[in-house]
Amino acid sequence: MQELAILYRDEHYIAVDKPAGLLVHRTRISEDRRFLLQQLRDQIGQRVYPVHRLDRPTSGLLVFALDSDAARRLVQRFEQRQVEKRYLAVVRGYAADAARIDYPLQEEAGKSLQQAVTDYRRLAAVELPLAVGRYATARYSLLEVQPQTGRMHQIRKHMKHIFHPIVGDTTHGDGKHNHLFREQFGIRRLLLMATNLRFVHPYSGVPLSIEAPPDEEMVGLFARLGWASKGLD
Repeated sequence: MQELAILYRDEHYIAVDKPAGLLVHRTRISEDRRFLLQQLRDQIGQRVYPVHRLDRPTSGLLVFALDSDAARRLVQRFEQRQVEKRYLAVVRGYAADAARIDYPLQEEAGKSLQQAVTDYRRLAAVELPLAVGRYATARYSLLEVQPQTGRMHQIRKHMKHIFHPIVGDTTHGDGKHNHLFREQFGIRRLLLMATNLRFVHPYSGVPLSIEAPPDEEMVGLFARLGWASKGLD
């Protein structure tokens, strides 16, 4: 089993690069035998405490606390929206240069709608000479996404809402485009990556910025799409 890449560590917190497809922790309905929480605990030899979440198919930056007080302090910053989160996403179509999506979401059936806000800006776009459905070509955009709230599946749902679903999203996406990326590029994952977290350290008071660069598979894909220099700095 390959070790998790550690992106940051101090006496209170540790940040790792989560692989796509890996569950963070055990759930009642999951049949998985491998979980990031357990793997990280075994890797560093101590208990870790989750402070935020990433969906199973989402890859990238995930921070854990190393004790319960550190967890409480950082969870509070997330709840008070004092943590800046940035993602990279590959979406269908030519998205706007920059926009805000302000569209309430329902996290679970039967629950009320909650405010949900997502900002994004387009870093690059490409038109491929590949037919999809009734179109002779296929267009895609690379976005930097900054969610202002933290609703479940927020980015995925918001991208679907504006008709630019994330490639590889089997729940909220477009199956024809997911198939194209499997056939043409061998990509069988959600193209959503958590790349940056910025917050004031709860103990030192020093501004902290933690980065997770795109992994080797994504770097290769970006190169094939002509985006080799986009979103990588």
